[in-house]
Amino acid sequence: MATARLAPGVALVTVPGQGLAVRTPDGEFLRIDTGAVAPDAVVAHLTGGHGRPGLTGADRPDHGPAATAPGPSAPDADGSELKCLVAAFDDAGFLVREQAGTRGPLAGRTLVVLGDDVLTEPLTRFVRAEAGEVRHATRLTDLADEPSPDAVVWCLDSPVPHGLWDEADRLPVRGVGWLRCHREGATAWLEPLAAAPGDVTSADVRLRRLAATPAHRELAAYWAESCTHDTGPAHTAASAALTACLLTADLIAWASGRGGSRRLRRVDLRDLTVDEHTVLPVPAVAPLTR
Repeated sequence: MATARLAPGVALVTVPGQGLAVRTPDGEFLRIDTGAVAPDAVVAHLTGGHGRPGLTGADRPDHGPAATAPGPSAPDADGSELKCLVAAFDDAGFLVREQAGTRGPLAGRTLVVLGDDVLTEPLTRFVRAEAGEVRHATRLTDLADEPSPDAVVWCLDSPVPHGLWDEADRLPVRGVGWLRCHREGATAWLEPLAAAPGDVTSADVRLRRLAATPAHRELAAYWAESCTHDTGPAHTAASAALTACLLTADLIAWASGRGGSRRLRRVDLRDLTVDEHTVLPVPAVAPLTR
């Protein structure tokens, strides 16, 4: 059965000498006339017993010029004023309904996570905290004998070796979400989550980045590993946590039905600033004819 709870951003406030008030998500305060119902009973009911102790039923709010939240209508057939108060909260949009057993936005989603521990460990914690199931793999071929996951997340604390993500770019065509990040020097790149055919893949991002820089030959050579070894700065605990949080937010958006995105983000590992740019898929073109 669904249980009524305060909506996100809504708080009940016990005001000395005046009784109970609601703080709305926009910061507005509304007084509540609880009638014969003790304010503590209202708080306990709408917080599952986890609200802070407040005023007693004798401390009902004074009536004055301040804004007043919708009060209860006439009691229903069983005479429950508390039930009427809850209905008034619901009508005002101050409540949400929680089904028994509801755990989190990633509940029922299975994710396969690959890559470097500095990133995969915090990501795994955050995904599990949001009720997602995590499986680990070292190669994409490890998935061949396993049930297909809902999404694959690949995190590297280094540049992407040539061709490593080519096969993973085909995951959205098979209905599997595809999310990834990697580091180039002092910059971490978080690429858009691809969830369906036509979404932005790793190959699209590379082509767009080459087109956006006059040093496209040098960048291509860097990706082809025609360079000295990348010595960092590597991810710290703070930058890894920030990166994992941003990836988790992308997964939550995807699980809520918003699908893939077209947002390429960069995290500067030196000061943890984040900027983002819109990136579009590159349309397929016909081969050149001779």
